[in-house]
Amino acid sequence: MIKINKIDSYKDYGSCIEIANETISAIVSVEIGPRIVFFGFKNSQNFMNDNRKALGGRAADCEYADLFGSNRKWENLGGHRIWLSPESYPETYTPDDKPCTVSLTESGAVFTYAKDTEIGVQKELELKMHPQKNEMQILMRVKNISSDKKRFSVWGISVCTQNGTLIIPMNTNDTGLLPNRQLTLWPYTDISAENFGFGKKYLTVKQIPDGKPYKAKIGLDLNCGKVYYCLNGEIFCKQYSANHPNGVYTDGGCSFESYVCNEMIELETLSELKTVVTGEILEHSEIWSLNKTDFIADYTNQDDIDILIKDI
Repeated sequence: MIKINKIDSYKDYGSCIEIANETISAIVSVEIGPRIVFFGFKNSQNFMNDNRKALGGRAADCEYADLFGSNRKWENLGGHRIWLSPESYPETYTPDDKPCTVSLTESGAVFTYAKDTEIGVQKELELKMHPQKNEMQILMRVKNISSDKKRFSVWGISVCTQNGTLIIPMNTNDTGLLPNRQLTLWPYTDISAENFGFGKKYLTVKQIPDGKPYKAKIGLDLNCGKVYYCLNGEIFCKQYSANHPNGVYTDGGCSFESYVCNEMIELETLSELKTVVTGEILEHSEIWSLNKTDFIADYTNQDDIDILIKDI
């Protein structure tokens, strides 16, 4: 049974909508964003990072003010958001500081953000909660409201909480003498850092909140379209449709990317890069699910990871 409740105030996000079944819950901000600011089992940990003050943002400069106005700035906000790829400044960094309209459905709700007239798009987020399973579908839609065609990818970014380990399966297709996978690295990334574990079957990324400040970002052409974020005996699985090697993707062909720093880790999926004409909508979908486990995995052991995610 699905329950939809209005929350007058959630942490620093103002009024929100909660969508839940008997076991899991999602909370979405409506005064800003929209953002999925909570996703987890009921009465348990939040897989989204909702520490808004700690995440900060980016100070507005003249270039930003010229596009969005002198009284606005970009703030990370945390949670799950919709962005557009390829990334560019200041166009990608929309302030998301306006309220959403909400339409309730049988399985959840549709959150429509105010028109971003500065860049000519309008974003819409729909949640569909499964009535029995620990699972929900996230639909991200971006409409071209400008008078010109646009070329972009819908970019779903989940800013997740600290101290977990991300598991990324490696491609397994047999390409003979040709490569079967691609790893894209950003300039500030040190792949020798202790955050990263490279194995034949899995790549792991650990979020480490303490110690020397760091940041890193990687991207992959992930054939399986499925990743896992593990924390305190619970596993957040994010799944999406990938079209490799035939689809065209940004950032050198990536459909999955992850950014990690002291404050957070991001699980990012991307739709194919498309030309979108005036009035057209580009949609990207993810399936989120939660699982519990008593198995304590050694993430440096590929066989342990096999056991951990075997039935997910």
